[in-house]
Amino acid sequence: MRIWVDADACPKVIKEILFRAAIRTSTALILVSNHALAAPFSPFITKMQVIGGFDVADDKIVQCLEANDLVITADIPLAAAVVEKGGVALNPRGELYSEKNIKERLAIRNFSTDLRSSGIRTGGPATISKKEIQFFANELDNILINSKKGKTRN
Repeated sequence: MRIWVDADACPKVIKEILFRAAIRTSTALILVSNHALAAPFSPFITKMQVIGGFDVADDKIVQCLEANDLVITADIPLAAAVVEKGGVALNPRGELYSEKNIKERLAIRNFSTDLRSSGIRTGGPATISKKEIQFFANELDNILINSKKGKTRN
């Protein structure tokens, strides 16, 4: 299993958790972004910079993704593509996307997009809370432990 990160929008605190987890578990971590990122030096951490553009980083992740790889993203369409391809998608707030919930999340996302395009203000996401950060770290640990045991989630 490799961990792919939709790194442009990933909160710094979540990236720091991922850096520590990758090094601790000897798991490949690939940060995909369209701008330069800072990351600690480690044989387990790779930065992949793609050209700027709409969904270029997302498309690169889906292209490189293998079944059971983990993708960290808050992007619902990317999460849907990951689940469809047999990967595991985890939101930086700790929500695990699955075949059971991704269609609902995609429908809500599309509805919100339609509202915004008609001029209705829907507001942005709230600042990530300490509880959500802990929830993310716990879910990440569970995924990594299950991966080492050969178990998959979805």
